[in-house]
Amino acid sequence: MPEAQQLALRDIHLPEAVSWWPPAPGWWVLAGLVIVLLVVLWALRAWRRRRRLRNDAIAELARIRDDYERHEDGQRLVRELSVLLRRIAISYYPRSDVAALTGDQWLRFLDESNHFDNQAQGFLNGAGKVLNTGPYQAHLEIDTQGLIALCCRWIEALPAKPVTTGYGESR
Repeated sequence: MPEAQQLALRDIHLPEAVSWWPPAPGWWVLAGLVIVLLVVLWALRAWRRRRRLRNDAIAELARIRDDYERHEDGQRLVRELSVLLRRIAISYYPRSDVAALTGDQWLRFLDESNHFDNQAQGFLNGAGKVLNTGPYQAHLEIDTQGLIALCCRWIEALPAKPVTTGYGESR
């Protein structure tokens, strides 16, 4: 066997160090999936936050209805529904457009802002008319089922997110 010095062998050459840039295609796919996941989580969080006000309002309406079924106090029902609708309206629409409304203007606002049926006019000329005068009358004749159903439809027809312009303007 010939000696190592006699053979024309070159020394061992190591390959160049692997660079960190550009990453392998698998890392690009993983980064894309992480970004998509973050966007989906952000959108889900925003959707849940927008729905929370509506769901809380529906739960409060159910509490008011249950309270009425126990006590059958019409004035209390009308007062609590009026307060609930006003709180919701101030949360959804600009305070300057809603807070000062009273009487027929308030009922007209409720009718015009209910995007479920523009022909219904349930607050100004229907079961909701009692919201205007009910708290001040000693004896009330209320269509409780109609009033509660009207309020429920109004709450469920609220826009997906609060309106930042006037209620009569397009969004």
